Amino acid sequence: MITGELKSQIDRIWDAFWSGGISNPLEVIEQITYLLFIKRLDELHTVQEKKANRLGKPLENPIFPKGKDERKRPYEDLRWSRFKNFDPKEMFIVISEHAFPFIKALKSDQENSTYAHNMKDARFTIPTSALLSKVVDLISLVPMDDRDTKGDIYEYMLGKIATAGQNGQFRSPRHTIKLMVALMAPKPTDIACDPSCGTAGFLVATNEYLRGHHPEIFTDPVLRQHFNHKLFNGFDFDNTMLRIGSMNMLLHGVENPNIRYKDSLAEEHAGDEEQYTLVLANPPFAGSLDYENCAKGLQQMVKTKKTELLFLALFLRLLKPGGRAAVIVPDGVLFGSSNAHKALREMLVEKQKLDAIISMPSGVFRPYAGVSTAILIFTKTNSGGTDNVWFYDMDADGYSLDDKRTPLLPEEKLGPDAKLSEKEHAKNNLPDILERWNHLKKKSTRKHTDQSFMVPKADIAANGYDLSINRYKEVVYAEVKYDPPRKILKELAELEREIEAGMKELEEMLR
Repeated sequence: MITGELKSQIDRIWDAFWSGGISNPLEVIEQITYLLFIKRLDELHTVQEKKANRLGKPLENPIFPKGKDERKRPYEDLRWSRFKNFDPKEMFIVISEHAFPFIKALKSDQENSTYAHNMKDARFTIPTSALLSKVVDLISLVPMDDRDTKGDIYEYMLGKIATAGQNGQFRSPRHTIKLMVALMAPKPTDIACDPSCGTAGFLVATNEYLRGHHPEIFTDPVLRQHFNHKLFNGFDFDNTMLRIGSMNMLLHGVENPNIRYKDSLAEEHAGDEEQYTLVLANPPFAGSLDYENCAKGLQQMVKTKKTELLFLALFLRLLKPGGRAAVIVPDGVLFGSSNAHKALREMLVEKQKLDAIISMPSGVFRPYAGVSTAILIFTKTNSGGTDNVWFYDMDADGYSLDDKRTPLLPEEKLGPDAKLSEKEHAKNNLPDILERWNHLKKKSTRKHTDQSFMVPKADIAANGYDLSINRYKEVVYAEVKYDPPRKILKELAELEREIEAGMKELEEMLR
């Protein structure tokens, strides 16, 4: 969790940009990200230096090489720890004319580097040396040596983007992302894709899961090559988000992720059919497309203009047979009555393997959206396979469900990996979801009155393929015992007499 002190530091940086004349939230986060990236490169280089000195070996593959750049500036001057001590005018020259071109060219020696492609049109837009000096001083106070801290910083800044309007679609709560990744348990041989990746939150979380659960990716040359060049794939149609996403992945240790420009639903960008084994996504919930602008293959799967349905069809199209998906959908997808809604749900149940529906409370995306959502988990088979569908009714995710989204538990009790008591479970259902999911193969005796339960495919088909949890969950009402009518009437008569006596007594006192 981002601390109050760290939040205040980011607020001060943000305020400095606004008072310095940069008010577009996307531009602010882009410029902050460039500077955070330059700072992090210096920290990584320092770690390399310490390791080389400890081992008594020369520095291998240094981030900042020896010598000078094309403009005859020593690469050593491009390091944050050095130029932060320069006077403002000199610092402005170093960053704008040397350090920024340096990060734009970073990794460009790799063939087909998507990082280099996304950075091609990047611009350094901080207008004055005074603003730059102030921002550098503030950023120097921000700790960037921990991956979780970087994630929290991005999360907080993305929240500021969301306040600007429709760009809020790029933000997904990190604890929800971690849960979805853990449910899918990515493997080193997977080919993961997020076709609406924003700042690459799902891909970053997948990277962190693999690092924690599969250390063989660092020792096996084949797996390491696959990890750095083929495993991570993300598309978006906002170039700023692509640049931020590329830098985010690079900062998290992925050398060459495939983060590229693509309007995933458009016809002119078709061609990724059955390329991926894992899809993780939180696509835009609302909106519609003209039929002419939508890929014909998607229209053949489901005739609709609604983007949430088109994205679901896209996920099926992207996955290889046997591929898995965990995606967030608005509740309307689960029970909508249009022909397109029904056809898509029937396709998931009858032609693919629908695994689970995890219903989430409506506050999980506040303050940016109040829509009720669910996590939809399925496997592409093209030959059916749905026997039972697991439903889970999530009541709490560890945070208040109002606009403040205040943590309800200490930091170590948040997220899907926490160890909780029964009382704490009432405030954070994520660990229970993950534990029950991991034991689904065991025979379940849970009833439809429980928080999670299985529903046979036949029941779903009989209900018109309605996938809303309320269709199947049974509510037990507490039995209320009433006194016999005569006793109730007698008590009412006695009460009436007491009231009359009290009124008479009050009248006498007032005389």
